[in-house]
Amino acid sequence: MTTFQAPRGTYDLLPPDSATFLAVREAIAAPLKNSGYGYVETPGFEAVELFARGVGESTDIVTKEMYAFETKGGTKLALRPEGTASVLRAALEANLHKQGVLPVKLWYSGSYYRYEKPQKGRYRHFSQVGAEAIGAEDPALDAELIILADQAYRSLGLRHFRILLNSLGDQECRPVYREALQEFLRGLDLDEETRRRVEINPLRVLDDKRPEVRRQLTGAPSLRDSLCDGCRAYHQEVRELLTEAGVSFEDDEKLVRGLDYYTRTTFEFVHDGLGSQSAVGGGGRYDGLSEMLGGPALPSVGWALGVDRTVLALQAEGVSLELPPATSVFAVPLGEEARRALFGVVTRLRRAGVAADFAYGGRGLKGAMKVAHRSGARYTVVAGERDLAEGVVQLKNMESGEQRPVPLSTVVDELGALLA
Repeated sequence: MTTFQAPRGTYDLLPPDSATFLAVREAIAAPLKNSGYGYVETPGFEAVELFARGVGESTDIVTKEMYAFETKGGTKLALRPEGTASVLRAALEANLHKQGVLPVKLWYSGSYYRYEKPQKGRYRHFSQVGAEAIGAEDPALDAELIILADQAYRSLGLRHFRILLNSLGDQECRPVYREALQEFLRGLDLDEETRRRVEINPLRVLDDKRPEVRRQLTGAPSLRDSLCDGCRAYHQEVRELLTEAGVSFEDDEKLVRGLDYYTRTTFEFVHDGLGSQSAVGGGGRYDGLSEMLGGPALPSVGWALGVDRTVLALQAEGVSLELPPATSVFAVPLGEEARRALFGVVTRLRRAGVAADFAYGGRGLKGAMKVAHRSGARYTVVAGERDLAEGVVQLKNMESGEQRPVPLSTVVDELGALLA
């Protein structure tokens, strides 16, 4: 056994379980591809300052959880803890906002890293699929993204998730609420670190999960009561569009989420079958983030959905995805001449789009058939010297056990027809 192991808080994706993760990623991406979103991929590490500015210096992500390091050249970098700041940085650097009609619609998939206490549903390395719509302030865009995420989850067979929805206001009305909230929080019995947070970003205290803090938040001023007319109308239209689309949601006035850049619409997807780590995804509008990163005003909205947590949600509901077999046809040669002939058959099957595999290593018939069974193939093609002398191969239906000779020259076409 190897002396090396995966780092604590991380996981390896291996067959056959990895097929489920791939299917989840593809299902989340499918509605995005069908709605004008183009794929973007960014580096796994970025400048520390990108996340300090974008995510927020008062957030746990930046102060406690970010993997930061200094290169040999003295550059301070960090493994990306989330996707939005990186994607917006890439879009600004490439001037995508100047190349056509706004919004710029992008989707991405990748690994992210946070130094957290490992537990089920919370890892130090995790996978997300995300979407960003950059450069437009429109309630329909907020609703679109929530609807697409809902569509993705339902296409996977998930039913017992909930959508929490809130508005965080904007630069006009949030400062008034901020002062009222700070005044309330200063009167609570809080630890020194939380008191510092009250002065830097008091809304983050509403996101505190500790029971001793949450108990004291009863009676906190409501942000909803402080919304300006513009934010109130904007939020109401998002709610109406979701309702008209048949997407259920719950209003949650304490929903803040853990990133400083959110404005107006914020939302979270939660699944009650996951225990304390109930959030499977979320997002919101971040109208001022572009300016924070040195770009022009580009009001934007986006979300990220956790692949690993979505898989856990599927398990909690007992949902098994219908996955295509990794192998549809398995070839078993008996002898060197048959080995060359069936290798050619397998190559032609693959070129025709049929998932096919081969008994490598010169196995005998019994051992090769065991491998064929384990592969999940629907059909096995067996050939020996006598078969080839007659110009045929033996085609076996692995489910029924029926076996019959088929001309070698037509076996690829026949298998294609059987599997169509």
